[in-house]
Amino acid sequence: MSRFSRSSAPRLLYYTIRSSTTTTAAASPSSPSSSLLAATFHLRHFSAGGNLARANDSKEPWWKDSVERLRNIGISAHIDSGKTTLTERVLYYTGRIHEIHEVRGRDGVGAKMDSMDLEREKGITIQSAATYCTWKDYKINIIDTPGHVDFTIEVERALRVLDGAVLVLCSVGGVQSQSITVDRQMRRYEVPRLAFINKLDRMGADPWKVLNQARSKLRHHSAAMQVPIGLEDDFKGLVDLVHLKAYYFHGPMGENIVTEEVPADMEALVSEKRRELIETVSEIDDKLAEAFLNDEPISAADLEEAVRRATISQKFIPVFMGSAFKNKGVQTLLDGVLSYLPCPIEVNNYALDQAKNEEKVVLPGSPDGPLVALAFKLEEGRFGQLTYLRIYEGVIRKGDFIINVNTGKKIKVPRLVRLHSNEMEDIQEAHAGQIVAVFGVDCASGDTFTDGSVRYTMTSMNVPEPVMSLAVQPVSKDSGGQFSKALNRFQREDPTFRVGLDPESGQTIISGMGELHLDIYVERIKREYKVDASVGKPRVNFRETVTQRADFDYLHKKQSGGQGQYGRVIGYIEPLPAGSQTKFEFENLLVGQAIPSNFIPAIEKGFKEAANSGSLIGHPVENLRVVLIDGAAHAVDSSELAFKMASIYAFRQCYTAARPVILEPVMLVELKVPTEFQGAVAGDINKRKGIIVGNDQEGDDSIITAHVPLNNMFGYSTALRSMTQGKGEFTMEYKEHSPVSHDVQTQLVNTYKGNKAAE
Repeated sequence: MSRFSRSSAPRLLYYTIRSSTTTTAAASPSSPSSSLLAATFHLRHFSAGGNLARANDSKEPWWKDSVERLRNIGISAHIDSGKTTLTERVLYYTGRIHEIHEVRGRDGVGAKMDSMDLEREKGITIQSAATYCTWKDYKINIIDTPGHVDFTIEVERALRVLDGAVLVLCSVGGVQSQSITVDRQMRRYEVPRLAFINKLDRMGADPWKVLNQARSKLRHHSAAMQVPIGLEDDFKGLVDLVHLKAYYFHGPMGENIVTEEVPADMEALVSEKRRELIETVSEIDDKLAEAFLNDEPISAADLEEAVRRATISQKFIPVFMGSAFKNKGVQTLLDGVLSYLPCPIEVNNYALDQAKNEEKVVLPGSPDGPLVALAFKLEEGRFGQLTYLRIYEGVIRKGDFIINVNTGKKIKVPRLVRLHSNEMEDIQEAHAGQIVAVFGVDCASGDTFTDGSVRYTMTSMNVPEPVMSLAVQPVSKDSGGQFSKALNRFQREDPTFRVGLDPESGQTIISGMGELHLDIYVERIKREYKVDASVGKPRVNFRETVTQRADFDYLHKKQSGGQGQYGRVIGYIEPLPAGSQTKFEFENLLVGQAIPSNFIPAIEKGFKEAANSGSLIGHPVENLRVVLIDGAAHAVDSSELAFKMASIYAFRQCYTAARPVILEPVMLVELKVPTEFQGAVAGDINKRKGIIVGNDQEGDDSIITAHVPLNNMFGYSTALRSMTQGKGEFTMEYKEHSPVSHDVQTQLVNTYKGNKAAE
């Protein structure tokens, strides 16, 4: 039995060839009536910030029914597993949209959730989009997320604020590389989930193979909740293993569900799969295990309750099936979301109390408590900055004053909206458990808002480090203002997108998660801001580090009339031990007052500044420990500037003695190629100085895993296509920075020196 624990996986970054997504939106259900609000007001005074049920035992709290009928879910998967198509069907069946458009539709409309022109053209999701809908009197907030690794932050942001998720798997492709990443993210944020095996109408569909892959590759403790009636072209409907009924989907859009008895020729398979489901759930649910071991008949209601308990405790993952494109199985999946995924008060959310030294506090999720809301995504709209909020506790109303705990600023809520992709609906108030957006609130992604009665912050998200940089500049000088406006906006919206200046060339450098990520932003600058930008060659983010201890003793003395400069620093630099959390450490082992203590911060600042640019190729120096043991100061001439300069020169003086090496980003590359091309592909990886670490067979395909330097991976998608007649595919994610070979280091250093000499 595999139990899920919070993943302590390193920050992983993913990269896939084709095109994908950024940004996460959100939505929320309707508010209670004004009479209820009046009741709340009195009751809130009656039990300040506390539990209503305690105040009035005879009655349920006013919000209980509304919160229990609420679900916040995200839809995540590998590229092209059918997430957006599935969301489109969900919106159609719940009455939010009145006609279905395909992702790459010939009608030119495109799916509702892909609202950007770029998304419709490329047939991919770039931003996660939020919407809400109603199904059987339940309100569901849905976030459709990107599949490409370049847009992994979108998935992180969505999962951080959701109570449940649907992991979509392709019945032909099975568990692919990005499915594993998304599953790891779900585990990190402890999100209960359902799996949905999509595309059962495709050639080669095999849901049982996918279920076994989920158990072996994702370590899922899972079992099928349904059995398909026929597969591929013969896929007609589904048998529900809980209620033992067969469902057929009729009508042009599959909207008419016909319930029948289980077909006679499937009874043996159905009873075997139902027994497997009961066995799997009873391994983790004692109540069901007792009935199972005593050979008591297990009713549909008992089984449903057991599956719900096991799913919410993240010990079991129910597996649903269907084909979103062919309009089959979507309604039964929605029923599964209501039956098995938790409502906001069934999930444990924690805040950190800043008033009590970041003590962990459990948020009960009741609208009667003090307001606690997290800004998890920002977007620049037509009416200014749009901030997406997940409300964890309390009620937020239009016109209320709220306090940003991270900055201490008091802000008025000017406008509160619910979202449906790129459309908005104004609302007056929203309570705990809902996802809404506010306009005109200046804040950063990850800020927490309260009503001022508490100082809680929500734990922040895991943001991966960027791995690739490009030099960009506007073609015409007149458009500089719009260009910087675009970069500032994208930087605020997307924490994985960084902008910097190259101190030597003065060029603007943008960094991100991969070629696709940066291409999309350059394209968006062109479309949304009408600025043509020229793009330089992609650059790899190298790092430098030292490999041995080196001593420094440097005196900085300058006398030129007036106050001079005087500062002497003595100490040593050495590499940090392997596995240390920080990348730079400064230690002051100075005894006595050889250097006045007010100059020590300037010395640390000087070393930090010097470490930003190593002398080998001018890249930042990492894993460095600087120890100050002695020095000298002058009563008149010593100043902060003098000691800062002394530190910078001292670092440069001893750096070469510390035998520096260049580190380059190494990627974990996973390739899927037909077996006949395996030799050619493996040879090419060796040529690119890659190390093959795994080679598995899957049907007629070879799955090759390798560690390859990112610098040797540019243009790899084209090379792979030509080697495999277009049949190969690959994904890559950042693994680590590791030292380059001696010949590569010499070549990089000579290139760097040549460029400097040319300038």
